[in-house]
Amino acid sequence: MEKPFRRRDLLGIRNLSADEIVGILNTAENFREINSREIKKVPTLRGKTVINLFFESSTRTRTSFELAAKRLSADAVNISVSSSALTKGETLLDTAMNLDAMSPDCIVVRHASAGVPHQLAKVSKAAIVNAGDGANEHPTQALLDAMTIREHKGKIDGLEVAIVGDILHSRVARSNIHLLTKLGAKVRVAGPKTLVPDDFAHLVEKNLFVSKNIEEAIEGADVVMILRIQKERQDSAYFPTLREYSIHYGLTNERLNLAKSDAIVLHPGPMNRGIEIASEVADSSRSLILDQVKYGVAVRMAVLYLATGGNPS
Repeated sequence: MEKPFRRRDLLGIRNLSADEIVGILNTAENFREINSREIKKVPTLRGKTVINLFFESSTRTRTSFELAAKRLSADAVNISVSSSALTKGETLLDTAMNLDAMSPDCIVVRHASAGVPHQLAKVSKAAIVNAGDGANEHPTQALLDAMTIREHKGKIDGLEVAIVGDILHSRVARSNIHLLTKLGAKVRVAGPKTLVPDDFAHLVEKNLFVSKNIEEAIEGADVVMILRIQKERQDSAYFPTLREYSIHYGLTNERLNLAKSDAIVLHPGPMNRGIEIASEVADSSRSLILDQVKYGVAVRMAVLYLATGGNPS
């Protein structure tokens, strides 16, 4: 199997080339078939150890990384902050160095502060994979979103993508904007003015536009990506009430009808039904939210394989 991604760490999408992104997606495509087998396991990473170090709660991301490791026959160890020595006063750096002394091959880390995976990468001999750092980036989410889009649209280049919601606090939005524009999509973002930074259009050189409202963003879109309201990252009142937000920025069938007739709907989860997305949209045939979860395992298998230098079977 060709290995187009030759970095040790996956810290974000921002610094990846388009070829590297496509290479990861193609590798994920090769691994996707394993997840539909009766015996969902191959010896590709036998003898490798993956530590999932999560300082924030997670269901989809942590579980899919664990499944990805186990389906590649790696040993997976899960550590949450509530059971770590950090609760006894140990520093994050000391925790990382102690884990590194146990010779893991890869450490998957999620943290509420931006830049933590980058700091760990400077001191660890293991490959570091960013599973979400604050409001900075969430690279594997963007990769699984791209895989979902590519599987259902056949391409990314030339597509019109609307990203709607809490842009300010969203690491998913940032990683997706970098990925989608690198691969030739045009991205329109929309949300309450308090949740869309004034300089957001300058995040990338081209193909990113800030829309005046959700209707303008969605009109004629091939893909509509709805973001979760991240109440845990908000320490100010960015909009009056959740009901107010739902009225002005929630995705309803009426608003979705402004998009192209074959437009697809994505959401990184977990969903706040009836707030950022109506249940009739989330459960409709145009929603690919469960497909995103499915492709997430294949993407994370590809990332672990590429980061640890496993041998293909």
